Amino acid sequence: MTETTTTVGRPVAPPAPPAPPRPRTRRTSTRTRLELVLLLGPALVLFALFVLAPIGIAAFYSLYRWNGFGPLQDFVGLTNYTDALSGPVFQSAFWHNVIIVVLSLVVQLPLSIGLALLLNQRLRGRAVLRAVVFAPYVLSEAVTAVIWLLMLQPGGFVDRVLVAAGLGDLVQQWLADPDVVLYTLFAVITWKYIGFGVVLLLAGLQAVPVEVREAAALDGASPWQTTRLVVLPLLGPTIRIWIFLSVIGSLQLFDLVWIMTLGGPANASTTMATYLVDHGFKRYEFGYGSAVAVVVFVVCFLFALLYQRYVLRRDTEGAVTRMVG
Repeated sequence: MTETTTTVGRPVAPPAPPAPPRPRTRRTSTRTRLELVLLLGPALVLFALFVLAPIGIAAFYSLYRWNGFGPLQDFVGLTNYTDALSGPVFQSAFWHNVIIVVLSLVVQLPLSIGLALLLNQRLRGRAVLRAVVFAPYVLSEAVTAVIWLLMLQPGGFVDRVLVAAGLGDLVQQWLADPDVVLYTLFAVITWKYIGFGVVLLLAGLQAVPVEVREAAALDGASPWQTTRLVVLPLLGPTIRIWIFLSVIGSLQLFDLVWIMTLGGPANASTTMATYLVDHGFKRYEFGYGSAVAVVVFVVCFLFALLYQRYVLRRDTEGAVTRMVG
């Protein structure tokens, strides 16, 4: 061991090496577990009571033919499921949901992106325009349905506007024509929920660095090229989240359809949720309705699982990587 000397020549011992880190004590581990139990316990209990338990009860009821009164005695196994999946009305209801999903992706997504890009510009009255676009989303589904139900009546506000604009030939039986009613409902759905997509995409646009756009402009990119090649790719995670929420909402669509059409005319606007309520509550077929509820849950759960696995996984992994780094 070498020795060091001070300015007066006296030997001084070298500094002691740093002490090794203390091993994690049992008290620290117990404290961490206690914190996890206290923080996660109430949420897990509520999740089990209000999510897992109803799903299990619905799956149990679905194995019986039961009208909601008396004990469960008529065990039918999977008959309710086979009847629902093979029934033409439920199959048409499923395809109605699929049509709304496709229309949402084809119509609502480009419209939301375009409005978000427009409202992200420096415009006079931009705050007012944003409020106007978002205002329908604040209204409840019941209020929205009643307003549009009155406006779409024969000779109502929509028909009068078309006639006044010289487009009287476009007047239809908006809610009574089986060939038109589903697309009429989609127009109302778009009016109701477009504001949410615009606000979500505006938040994503705020996260796009201004320096990136300026660099693209210095490299000679036109505004359209900057938007298509720079802004939209950076907006990808927000768009994917919007698609997920839009698809799940379209698969669970109920309020607007039930109030405006009750699934009619002739089941032309029936969705899986309205079919469930019609059979489960109006016709007192609670066992059959529970089977339909389980089918709807499985469809939504499978989509969410696959979408998370193959689409959202890279976004969540990137977020975790950035947090760790």
